[in-house]
Amino acid sequence: MNVLMISPGFPQEMRFFTRGLAQVGAKVIGIGDQPESGVPEPARSALSAYVQVRSFTDEADVLAKVAEISRRASIERVECLWEPYMVLAARMREMLGVPGLTVDQTVPFRDKEVMKQVLDRAGIRTPHHYRANTVEALWEAVERIGYPVVVKPIAGAGSADTYRVDSEADLQQILPRLGRVPEVSVEEFVVGEDMTYETLCVDGRIALESVATYEPRALVMRENEWISPTTFVFRDPLAQEFDAGREMGHKVIDALGFQTGYTHMEWYRTPEGEAIFGEIGGRPPGARLVDLINYAFDIDTYAGWAEAVVHGRFTQPVERKYNAVWIFKRARGQGVIQRYEGLEYVLAEFGPWICAIELNPIGSPRRDWKNVLVGDGMVIIRHPDRDTALAMRNHVQAHLHIVAG
Repeated sequence: MNVLMISPGFPQEMRFFTRGLAQVGAKVIGIGDQPESGVPEPARSALSAYVQVRSFTDEADVLAKVAEISRRASIERVECLWEPYMVLAARMREMLGVPGLTVDQTVPFRDKEVMKQVLDRAGIRTPHHYRANTVEALWEAVERIGYPVVVKPIAGAGSADTYRVDSEADLQQILPRLGRVPEVSVEEFVVGEDMTYETLCVDGRIALESVATYEPRALVMRENEWISPTTFVFRDPLAQEFDAGREMGHKVIDALGFQTGYTHMEWYRTPEGEAIFGEIGGRPPGARLVDLINYAFDIDTYAGWAEAVVHGRFTQPVERKYNAVWIFKRARGQGVIQRYEGLEYVLAEFGPWICAIELNPIGSPRRDWKNVLVGDGMVIIRHPDRDTALAMRNHVQAHLHIVAG
């Protein structure tokens, strides 16, 4: 099978999904906006061919290049796991007549307001919400919902350009920051935990599922420099405590007609145990959450996704052995990285349970924490016991420091 992979090397996770396609026997044709020499390994070695385009934003040029490719080699699948170009991928599928999400099916995964309207009609509880593309419409939406509200880009990903607004003064303060955002979704702020629900689907059937939580909530991570953000994947996603979120997730996938591939849903668990929808992407989660799922279940969902796409099945044995957590560390101080504090203890005490440590090297510039979620370092830990995993997470949060100066 020939698979056209959009942006095979960026963002970071794409290189491993590209390798996964080759591992399961696909011939991978990469299409990207960088020279082939700039495609990172292992993606570059996995490619059978590569075509460079001027820019993915020049849709006519990209479609012309794809048509040219199709005259030289049959294309049986078009895959894109990078949020901004999922609609472009759907246009390619329609042009080539290959399976996968159409444009109409893709739009609800990209447009948060359309997404919620579809789910409202399906009887799924969503936050009260309105679309706004002018300052006047934004004020009107806030007045209808009442404070607090969340303002986020209609077609955004993650928590970038997303703000909690508690007052008129807050709204006035964020308006200048929204100048680059053409359209926003204004929605009710839901009190509860930030949860996720990930699936690998094959022909509309859920073959693998995972539940995780953000600690603290994503908005809090984005607003406070001193915080060490974490994501925690639970060993047993089928536990009764997650039933409401999982059941809602099944309904969401059915309502949106998703068939084959990875999905990433964010939802809220209220103090009363109610599950309220947040949003869903028809693609894998970012920020190393795929790695956490792999570490928790001792599987390779990069290859598992590829097997689902290419062969219409998911055959890896799933052993839910561990809880897994990443902790992202932001440097204290400004300038270049000077030293690490508390690393020796972490290595000595948690060594057997550490899956990965990636720290910004000493002497390198401190990263911009507002634009790079991973900050200046990451630790991934896993453990069979939830309380033990949480205790190790808490220690790394509180006592491992990267110092800049």
